[in-house]
Amino acid sequence: MKYVRVNNLRIAYEESGKGIPIIFVHGFPLNHRLWEPQLSGLKETMHVITPDLPGHGKSEARFGAYLMNLVADDINGFIDALGITVPVVVCGLSLGGYMLGQFYQKYGKRLSGLIFTATRASPDSEAAKLNRDRLVVLARQSGPQAVVEDVLPKFMSPKTYQSRPELVDEVRGIMRTTSLDGVVGDLLGMRERPDTHDLLCKVNVPALVIHGTDDQLIPLSEGERISDTIPGARMCVVPDAGHLPNLEQPELFNQAVIEFIQQLNPKGN
Repeated sequence: MKYVRVNNLRIAYEESGKGIPIIFVHGFPLNHRLWEPQLSGLKETMHVITPDLPGHGKSEARFGAYLMNLVADDINGFIDALGITVPVVVCGLSLGGYMLGQFYQKYGKRLSGLIFTATRASPDSEAAKLNRDRLVVLARQSGPQAVVEDVLPKFMSPKTYQSRPELVDEVRGIMRTTSLDGVVGDLLGMRERPDTHDLLCKVNVPALVIHGTDDQLIPLSEGERISDTIPGARMCVVPDAGHLPNLEQPELFNQAVIEFIQQLNPKGN
């Protein structure tokens, strides 16, 4: 595990490989361990970098709502802290993908590509906001672990949840390291996020959208809408995968990323 200072916070991360830098940004309530199949499976073709967002894993927490513009600022500051000056690809899953519109708007000049995984550009519905509020109360009254047990069954395909108990336990272990400030901050930030389709329609870097067929949290139609909104975006639909296609179907996910990166850098330079 490595550490850097980003916006006055100690941020933990892992990295592997060399080549085009690709920043993998996890979702709620996860951490960099979500990307272990990518750290090991993609290192031969790219520079894989996986930070823990504030309040997640081993990164220091930030108090208050973790608004999407703050997530974008943190990822930009993280890239600066690593001294990366070449164009990067940013891959965001769920919450990590919610902020990609803001990241492109503010820091698009440092991008060579974007990957949207199991995410949406639409804001929360009123029902979804009420559910965020419920989970905030649950976290404050019963602790982050209560939230983990509440949301965990919906994170994977029902088929995965029933047939791969070891993966369920692995994801539970990842989630249970998230701090109270991290859980509450994420929920409040996601609750207030805006619609970003108006930002995504202006994206002029290559984009890939990866979505599982069995995502119970964000329907496939939301991923398809992102793909339709971004000019020239590619869509990869992952069968038998829920909200964590990179863990549930790592070979298919990695192959989609490799093909995307090779398109960006066909000579492998």
